[in-house]
Amino acid sequence: MLRAVIYDMDGTLVDSEGAIALAGKEALVDWGIECQLPDFKPFTGMGDDKFIGGVAEKYGVKYTPDMKKRAYEIYLEKANERVVVFPWSKRLIEFFASRGFSSAVASASDRIKVLRNIECIGVSPESFGAVITASEVTRQKPDPEIFLKAAAALGADPAQTLVFEDSLMGVRAAKCAGMKCIALTTSYPEPELYRERADAVLPDPSVLANIFDIFGL
Repeated sequence: MLRAVIYDMDGTLVDSEGAIALAGKEALVDWGIECQLPDFKPFTGMGDDKFIGGVAEKYGVKYTPDMKKRAYEIYLEKANERVVVFPWSKRLIEFFASRGFSSAVASASDRIKVLRNIECIGVSPESFGAVITASEVTRQKPDPEIFLKAAAALGADPAQTLVFEDSLMGVRAAKCAGMKCIALTTSYPEPELYRERADAVLPDPSVLANIFDIFGL
């Protein structure tokens, strides 16, 4: 029986890829880099150091943390107009809370960005038993560290924990952690997500009847 739920943030509760990519593009101009938005796609789900640094290095410029710092300044300022909150996000969080599930956010982004995204959703960080971000881990997805740390913070057994993810690296991390994983097709097509051993793939997690059927909640 599942007892806890862990939400990835980017691509799962919000679509911030375009917002951070645009902020990264605008920030990298300060380093003389004229990149394109599609340059960021291969680095989705790998954490924002790699998301921004991978593009910088593609253009032959060594990554420095100041690049991400500048991108975050732009991101935080423009979040309300650029971050897209999925219509199911607040309802999904409230659904599991109303049924007594403990919950956490586990995101490869830094804490400052994750907290801003939670604000955009319209819920409080205190809505979750834990918020674990890249700021609290040493290894990024597909390493399972972030999910195991989130489960530990909740006092949850990984085998009784359900993860909502959208990225291939995130699904792999959840499965390596020994958790169930529902993948959303917001970033990758269904066949690729199933190849990473997602337990179920849905276009919209508000289709909760499917979740009940699959996992017997």
